[in-house]
Amino acid sequence: MEPFTRLEAVAAPLDIANVDTDRIIPARFLRLPRSAGYHNYLFHDLREAGGFVLDDPAYRSAKILVAAENFGCGSSREGAVWALAGAGLRAWIAPSFGDIFFENSFKNGALPVILPAPRVRQIRQLLAARPGTKLVIDLAAQTVALPEGSLEHFEVDPFRKECLLKGWDEIDLTLQHEAAIAAYEARQRSETPWLAKP
Repeated sequence: MEPFTRLEAVAAPLDIANVDTDRIIPARFLRLPRSAGYHNYLFHDLREAGGFVLDDPAYRSAKILVAAENFGCGSSREGAVWALAGAGLRAWIAPSFGDIFFENSFKNGALPVILPAPRVRQIRQLLAARPGTKLVIDLAAQTVALPEGSLEHFEVDPFRKECLLKGWDEIDLTLQHEAAIAAYEARQRSETPWLAKP
């Protein structure tokens, strides 16, 4: 996984509350393998209606999405995070997230940032008024820097923060204990040889 340290990027406003995982990637596309490119179906039905924010040239290079309340709610669907990340997005800012989506974000190297609802609304308004505006997210400092120079502090679980900073997913984390695992398996074979395969 690519480490997440500091991200300075164009941010796009998504001024819709309760965006569920089915809106992020409709269920009918989940029968396809991930290699098919889930980003191709990101917000598919919203985009079909036309005028979607990520189709605006000013936001096409966005790596940060600033959403409304309860972003990523609904069914457990890791494909929603895969679709967002596949489209180049690395972080999303909102007043609240669906619980499972929140967890899946960290597990896939993306950073969900929770800020107070009034402030997130102001940021979305700023981004809508000035398309192409960049934000700076500093994970080590746990801050979001706005163009006028103000800083917003956010909380993040220390363990999740460390994994993102180091670029560790659950497999990478397990491999940090490879020597201890090998020692345990060797001891197990010695103490219970009847369990070993012939």
